[in-house]
Amino acid sequence: MRDIKLVEVRSEIAAGTRGASLGIDALKIASLDKKSNFFTQFDPINVQDANNYLWKGNKFPNAKYIDGVYQVLKNVYSTVESLRMEKKFPIILAGDHSTAAGTIMGIKAAEPKKRLGVIWIDAHADLHTPYTTPSGNMHGMPLAMVCQLDNLECKVNEPTEDTITYWEKIKTIGGDFPKILPSDIVFISVRDTEEPENFLINKYGIKNFKTSEVRTKGITQIAKETLEILKDCDQVYISFDVDSLDSSISMGTGTPVPNGLTVEEAIQLNAELIKDKRVCCWEIVEVNPTLDSENTMAEAAFEVLEITTNSLVENF
Repeated sequence: MRDIKLVEVRSEIAAGTRGASLGIDALKIASLDKKSNFFTQFDPINVQDANNYLWKGNKFPNAKYIDGVYQVLKNVYSTVESLRMEKKFPIILAGDHSTAAGTIMGIKAAEPKKRLGVIWIDAHADLHTPYTTPSGNMHGMPLAMVCQLDNLECKVNEPTEDTITYWEKIKTIGGDFPKILPSDIVFISVRDTEEPENFLINKYGIKNFKTSEVRTKGITQIAKETLEILKDCDQVYISFDVDSLDSSISMGTGTPVPNGLTVEEAIQLNAELIKDKRVCCWEIVEVNPTLDSENTMAEAAFEVLEITTNSLVENF
């Protein structure tokens, strides 16, 4: 366990609903209910959030709280960079999914010459930009940030000058270059996308293993094919958004979507993928207990967290 570092990011300013900052504590409560000693095994690092910006009101309609999001991403980036420089394996528990951009920036900064692949297990593609977003919620933008995409071909919004200034600053955290290639992203169970995102998925040929394909081929085959797509990558990062689970389970998250994975499928998938020696970081996001009943979502998410970590330890 000494090479694994638990990183807690209680940020929720980029989500559309409030409460994702409480997700980490909900996971801890779930661990107690399951009589697990998981959290006693780690001395977690807490990354400073910017949730206080929520009290100030939003001045950026096409990229809500982008000033605060910028601060959080910088904090996540520097934390993850330091851990990777020390050859630690970060397991990240985060609130809203925007912070994944900071994680990717940190991994890349620690070893800039290594090509980084991303496995994105999520109901959403998170490829929006301030120019295309229908909601302005920045948890729908992390992959566009790290690929340095504006997607002006699909522009529908006119972001303010201040918004654009912050957006440009975010895209250059950790250096002014794309941290990953769009073609080095693999989606699993993505099923709720908008046209601007579909445009980018088609343009760059991003593979999406739909839930039906996961069922038809089986977890082992999906994991094999996913890692094969990323065969030219030196490192792999896995981000697991709990809304990849079916909406019958994922009530306790901000944007549940039908036709998702079962808890068992999510467990098997993450536990299988993390066995690959190139995997250097794993993350779970978007548990929101304020939307939940009896902490059901966190209990399912904790199972995924614990079994995936055990799989990592066994194969480390």
